[in-house]
Amino acid sequence: MQIDGHTRMAAVVARPIRHSISPFIHNYAFDASGINGVYVAWDIPEEDLEESVQNVRRYDMFGINISMPYKQVVIPFLDELDQAAELIGAVNTVVNRQGRLIGYNTDGYGFFKALEKNDGFTIAGKTMTILGGGGAATSLIVQAALDGAKKINIFNQTQFLEETEAKAQKYKEATGVTLEVFPVENQDLIQEKILESQLLVNATSVGMDGKSMVLADDTELPAGLRVADTIYQPFETSFLAYARSKGLKASNGLGMLLYQAAKSFQLWTGSQMPTDAIWQELEKRYDV
Repeated sequence: MQIDGHTRMAAVVARPIRHSISPFIHNYAFDASGINGVYVAWDIPEEDLEESVQNVRRYDMFGINISMPYKQVVIPFLDELDQAAELIGAVNTVVNRQGRLIGYNTDGYGFFKALEKNDGFTIAGKTMTILGGGGAATSLIVQAALDGAKKINIFNQTQFLEETEAKAQKYKEATGVTLEVFPVENQDLIQEKILESQLLVNATSVGMDGKSMVLADDTELPAGLRVADTIYQPFETSFLAYARSKGLKASNGLGMLLYQAAKSFQLWTGSQMPTDAIWQELEKRYDV
């Protein structure tokens, strides 16, 4: 796409952010869709965040993506939050609606859209066991509840259980979904809850070293269990390798990355991102 006087801008705002592949994904989408837009990375200090957000209005931008460490601190600078962002307490997408800045969180949407696209899996009416209680886990928990999950088992570190239980109660009151919280150190409880689940998710950082695994190496995984990891570097964690060794369908976090971006793109432009073509390019980039 040739930049001209009508080109509109979008950006990802974080620190650090120059490593991000979001500019590749969104600029590919702008080009392929024939939309006169450009997407850049803004690596800014926190003291410049408010002014950077105001620039979305000032320059009539499509909007911005927000990454760490600004997903929470950006909220006071916005005019409105959607339901998921409000429950999660974090924003990853800001949409400029005629000067009104609306915050969304598309991470959970992206995760479940990737599962649906991959093999038709949907969470409605099913039980999910999730390992982790941080930002990534929270977005998945909230989206699963909003999408009609039957039950969500949350395993987090003992030191964070009280905080996690308070959040779970908030989500239960908002959605009516049953959520239970357990210590991730208790492998017997993890085993028990896995056996009643249709989806098992690792939303911890365990496995990013390519060696460690959050599960005990004798954990029983029932037939038909869907397994997913939010990590995508390495492409196959020990967690995923273990699940696949049991003959189970297992996927990493690359699809989540793509489909959360696709939702942002749709919110900004009203157009669908060409996800199939971009996925092929991501497969080349990550040597899938």
